[in-house]
Amino acid sequence: MLADKESLAVGTNILVFGRRVEAHVVLRYSLLTNSWTTGEMMNTPRCLFGSASFGEKAIVAGGIGENGTLSSAELYDSEMQTWTTLPSMNRARQMCSGFFMDDKFYVIGGKAERHNEVLSCAEEFDLENGTWRLIPDMAQGLNGGSGAPPLVAVVNNELYAADYATKEVRKYDKENNAWITLGLLPGRYTSVHGWGIAFRSCGDMLIVIGAMSVGGGGVIEICSWVPNNEPPDWKIIGTRRSGSFVYNCAVMSC
Repeated sequence: MLADKESLAVGTNILVFGRRVEAHVVLRYSLLTNSWTTGEMMNTPRCLFGSASFGEKAIVAGGIGENGTLSSAELYDSEMQTWTTLPSMNRARQMCSGFFMDDKFYVIGGKAERHNEVLSCAEEFDLENGTWRLIPDMAQGLNGGSGAPPLVAVVNNELYAADYATKEVRKYDKENNAWITLGLLPGRYTSVHGWGIAFRSCGDMLIVIGAMSVGGGGVIEICSWVPNNEPPDWKIIGTRRSGSFVYNCAVMSC
């Protein structure tokens, strides 16, 4: 309970990042052995970072470290269980989101350390050249000063976002660096400035995971939609009686 926790699925592992009394800790779940072990620590421990995986590898960037907001990034190899330091971003940022699109890694939105500034820019990392490119206004309107990190997901190399303020789903127009509103998110869920729900991709689907209060308890509901040229038509694909708040969500092997 001493720091915000993060989760990340990579290869056949799930990594959970947090903090114990004495230091940061990484816990690693193996799908192959159905067991938890202590994982390897990053070179620069952090929380509230952007992250995404591609096959057996993952990248984390930004976040809050021991000395404040970070611009550094690291590559994780789940087969070797090693962390490798990458070149730093142009801007230090925390509470940002990460994703892969068109074979490149992106970090979008978040906040800078100075004056709690909300960042509307994003950054693109070219793995082949090892360089970062700043993209102005890519996160415009996706998060606010007290809101959750941008809720974004990629399907078939197209980027989508859940606007928790207007309860709309949007698609990113790469050519014009703009967002197009497609329609509404499932209307049953409530969130606290975007906290408490999950927006992810799984194969060719977008999925929204949220909770509803039922008789003093809670039911977690999963809705899916395959993006097309029509307005969103969300289908319920699963429910589970659980708490009323989604803290973390990691999607494995989609």
